[in-house]
Amino acid sequence: MHRYILRRLLMLIPVMLGVVFIVFTMMYFTPGDPAKIMLGEQAPEEAVAALREELGLDDPYIIQFVSYITKAVQGDIGRSYKTNRPVATEIMTRFPTTLKLAALGVLVAVAIGIPLGIISATKQYSIFDNLAMVVALIGVSMPNFWQALMMILIFSVQLGWFPSSGFSTPLAMVLPAVTIGTGSAAIITRMTRSSMLEVVRQDYIRTARAKGQVESKVINQHALKNALIPIITVVGLQFGYLLGGAVLTESIYSIPGVGRLMVDSIKSRDFPVVQGGVLFIAITFSIVNLLVDILYAFVDPRIKSQYK
Repeated sequence: MHRYILRRLLMLIPVMLGVVFIVFTMMYFTPGDPAKIMLGEQAPEEAVAALREELGLDDPYIIQFVSYITKAVQGDIGRSYKTNRPVATEIMTRFPTTLKLAALGVLVAVAIGIPLGIISATKQYSIFDNLAMVVALIGVSMPNFWQALMMILIFSVQLGWFPSSGFSTPLAMVLPAVTIGTGSAAIITRMTRSSMLEVVRQDYIRTARAKGQVESKVINQHALKNALIPIITVVGLQFGYLLGGAVLTESIYSIPGVGRLMVDSIKSRDFPVVQGGVLFIAITFSIVNLLVDILYAFVDPRIKSQYK
């Protein structure tokens, strides 16, 4: 098990290098002069040239890339052009908010998706099954930003039940969590239904029913446990996606998270923050996938025996 974890951690190195290469290249060739953005359009050319030389922006592409990699390995992913603060500090001050939003979104998704998927599988082709699949299809197809705006109009403007922005109070967390969790709930519902349908047709499920066990026990203790592997995979992927994909939700609800930080940084051509944010999200996503793989061993003893 330890060798497997070490191997997966080593595999993160080429992944991170690839992410840094792609993002750095895109930022390098993006139009706009960071020095002019920092000093303003009316700044003298001498001051702009001096700042470009100070930031190393006049160096060739390969030198800038190697320099960035060298500093990143040492834990320095640059300083913000806008605030002159370390990028790592800018990200870590906002990451807890994004983590909380993603965790609440996953809780909403799991609380809705798994029960709906189980009931749909146990009542296949019933009215409830068809209705649940239609709702899941709507949830997958509905754009996040449109849903957020509709929820603000209905529950904030018309009914006045919840705040339309912020993330500091329990009431303010409801709309963003539901918005970001709805799409994931639809995906989890479909996966749970598919996995449960495959399991409930197995011989050991028929044997458990033939022995006279209660249907709820058959479903919860026999079927669900054996259907958890693909469900855990989807939940883990959705959690990683929500950590990096909460950009629109954070922007619409004015939540000071990593996603909104990256949107503001892209607008202001704050390249170090954009690069650092994408790198941080990629590392977080990879770690979430690793934790999901490790969790398999605790859910399914057969997988744990393979590591031994």
